[in-house]
Amino acid sequence: MFVGTFSHTIDDKGRLTMPAKWRDELESALVITYGLDNCLFVFTESRFKTIAEKVVAQGFESPEARNWSRYFLGKAETIELDKQGRILISQAMRSAFGLNGEVVVVGLFDHIEIWEPQKHRAIDERITAEPSAIAERWRDTMLAAK
Repeated sequence: MFVGTFSHTIDDKGRLTMPAKWRDELESALVITYGLDNCLFVFTESRFKTIAEKVVAQGFESPEARNWSRYFLGKAETIELDKQGRILISQAMRSAFGLNGEVVVVGLFDHIEIWEPQKHRAIDERITAEPSAIAERWRDTMLAAK
């Protein structure tokens, strides 16, 4: 389970050290792909396969399904977790999302997001700007959990 928010650094070679508390959960093979809201997503290979099968099951008849497949699957890269707990993020992905130096790494239970700090701050401010919406979502979640 991946939870929490951490500040980390991508080094000059494009390596990012994953939070130590997640390393037991991480598989040696991971998949990184374009995420939503201008961040990268990192999945264990097994979780990515489950999601990919659902994407493929949508077919390719509709333009929306093809475009989603191209975005989510076509941009994906298999990566390895090295012995120091680092992943290598390609130059193409770092450039596409403005990831150089400091980044924010966010655990969202079954996947990880990697953010450029200002973009993460902006999305966090949008989320917390409406406390009543957060409270309503919390209520709905708690009622559903009973």
